[in-house]
Parts: sequence; structure tokens; C-alpha cells
Amino acid sequence: MSELVTADLGEGKKSKQKDRVRIVRRPVHGVLLLDKSKGISSNDALQKVKWLLRAEKAGHTGTLDPLATGLLPICLGAATKFSQMHLDADKQYEAIAQLGIKTSTGDAEGAVIEKREVNVSDDLLQSVLKRFHGEIEQVPPMHSALKKDGKALYEYARAGIEVERLARRVTIYAVDGYFIAYDAIKIIVNCSKGTYIRTLAEDIGEALGCGAHLSSLRRSATGGFDVKECITIEDLEAMNEEQRLVHLLPVDAMLDGHVKIDLDTVDAQRFTNGLSRKGAWPDADQVAVYGKNPLTLLGVGRVRNGELHPDRLLSKLEIEQMTVAH
Repeated sequence: MSELVTADLGEGKKSKQKDRVRIVRRPVHGVLLLDKSKGISSNDALQKVKWLLRAEKAGHTGTLDPLATGLLPICLGAATKFSQMHLDADKQYEAIAQLGIKTSTGDAEGAVIEKREVNVSDDLLQSVLKRFHGEIEQVPPMHSALKKDGKALYEYARAGIEVERLARRVTIYAVDGYFIAYDAIKIIVNCSKGTYIRTLAEDIGEALGCGAHLSSLRRSATGGFDVKECITIEDLEAMNEEQRLVHLLPVDAMLDGHVKIDLDTVDAQRFTNGLSRKGAWPDADQVAVYGKNPLTLLGVGRVRNGELHPDRLLSKLEIEQMTVAH
């Protein structure tokens, strides 16, 4: 099928008026690992990928600020049903903190609100970083998408209103850092969901006694995916349609760490109808369920006392489309 289709404008239009062009959408199922560039919102990146692949349905697994770059998994078709799992995934970031300067937003986009002298040794830096290992509490920044009374905090901030925010407990599994200039450090952070790296950079700056703001941020890993596997929008644009599809990972790439269970034809049919099945399976909280002949993902579930319970199922149409595609 042609990628672009000309729409009939009808009779009575002037000959000089150009025909409109519309995209013919199609079912596309899988995961595309995008290396988001700086300056574009996560939603704009999502819509661009959706357009390039002519996909009917798309979503992502958690926003990156326009300032940030790096790994943004784009879920297409059936993969969108499992995107929530990656919202909860652990993540890795690489960031640069500019020492000695505090800004109104905690990042490079804000106005400078304070400057201090920088006199920080590497020994002090390493000592301070150790304080941020393990469970810590963070107060969410005003310039964030976190909502209060149905309204994002950044909307209050733009209106000059500061609202009370409760501290949240997050986990820093590892944080390493080193100087890239006398007044700038690079930090590599492995952390739980909900961690604000901007806040972490500010808190490290305060602990160092000089203040800091986040000057750059890059997400390098999330939920088993690595930025080394990513492709940029610019690279996608340079490809034809067939080449773009080659970069799609299968839907079950979203299910890293799930126990795999295969069902015969009868049990597969009943499972996709939402019925529990009995078998000699050990208990498991996260199970990826497949039907045999051909091997096709049916959905996810959990096993309790030898009984497989469905949690999130693919539709029969999605299963059929994925089977035909392979």
C-alpha cells in the first residue's frame, strides 16, 4: 500500500488548488527505542514516530523533559498495553551539574537566582555522593509534571504560585561522579521510578556548599532497554518504510523478566476469553503467556497455587495481525 494517498477535494475547486495528502494508518505492533533529541517534547517525538510508521496507535513509557535526551521507548499497537510496566521500571541517567549557580527551575532553562564560589575537592565530592546512596527523600520540583488538584506543578510555577509538596521516598541504587571542569561534574545515576535528577543535582550542590543546577540530562537505560540500541528521528526520516520496520522490537520485548508459559490450542482460546487455567506451574507474579502453533503472545498474567490468572490480554484481532506479520 502506498504511504501517501491523495484525497479528492470534490468538484468546483480551482485547478490551481493543490490536492491534500493524508496518511493511511495501519496496524503496527512492536517497540521502537528512540534516542530523543534535545528541545523536543516526548509527545512530539511520539507523534513523529507514529507518523513515520503510519501506525494506528502509539504511546510511550514515561516522559523526558524537552531539555533531556536519550532513551524513549515508543510502544506501537499491542505494545501500548504493557507500557505501564515500564513506567514503574528502574532507570539510569547521565547528567551534568553546573556548580556555583542556582536557577529558578533547577536547570539551564531557568533564571539565575544565586551565585557562589566553587571550591570543591574530589575527596569532598566522593564523600558527598555517598550520602545519596540508598533510600532518600526528595521534594518534587515546582517545574515538574506532577499534578496537584488536577493541575501540573509547572502550571502553578509559570503563574508564579508555589504550592506545598510532600517529600517522596526514592531509591538511588548507585551514583558515581567526577569533575569535567573545576565547576562542573558529571554524575551517573541508577535509580527507582519517580527520581528527579534535577532535584538530586541541586541537593548535591547544596551538600557541596556551592549550590548547583542541572545543565544536561540523558536517560541511558530503562527497564532492560539501553540507549545503545536506539535510533534517532533523523535516521528514521532518512529510511524508507521497510527499513523503519526493521528497527521494531517485538511486543514481548516489553516483558523482560516475565516467566514464559505456553498453552495448547484449547487452553489458549480459553485464556484469551479471560478464563483462568490450571497447570503444573510454580507461583509467579509476572507471566508472559503464549499460544502454540504458531507461537504467539496472548497476554500477561500471574500464577497462584497452580492456577494461571489473566491480567492483560491482547485482542483476537491483535493476535491475528501479529501472527500474519511474522
